[in-house]
Amino acid sequence: MNLVFLGRDGVINELANGPVLSPEAWRPLPGSLRAIARLTHARYRVVVATNQPALASGELDVGTLHRIHEKMHREVAAEGGRIEAVIYCPHDERGQCGCRKPEPGMFLEICQRLRLDPRGIPVIGDSGADMAAARAVGARAMLVRTGRGRVAEARLEPEEAVEVHDDLAAAVDGLLG
Repeated sequence: MNLVFLGRDGVINELANGPVLSPEAWRPLPGSLRAIARLTHARYRVVVATNQPALASGELDVGTLHRIHEKMHREVAAEGGRIEAVIYCPHDERGQCGCRKPEPGMFLEICQRLRLDPRGIPVIGDSGADMAAARAVGARAMLVRTGRGRVAEARLEPEEAVEVHDDLAAAVDGLLG
């Protein structure tokens, strides 16, 4: 079985005008739930890795974050997909942690738990931080243009090894070939 890392906001769900602070504010992007179902049926283990600085600021509590993720799990399951795990960084940019993307800590933790080498594992995200974390561990960096993706794409250097796709469904097309 293969593993794939997905960002959350801007990849699976709409990027709000700020952090997603309630289950009601979590709305999937068109085609994203079906794309996760396709990964599940292709025997990929899907892990969501997400920065959640609203926890550090107090705008969001852990219970509400879990309810947001429960909604995400339910909606993915309704499409026939499965998210195996959600890992999140609760720190903001002031925190000196190794887990907040662009640091690769979340990817390394999951790979360590599963006894996998992170090199070549697909990381599908919408930000330069996602791509930097992927490159730091030798993962397959796949940028989507949804969310912050168009801005991140404009900032890519020509020598950066990043695949660019319109959205999660297109990235899954590229992955499953």
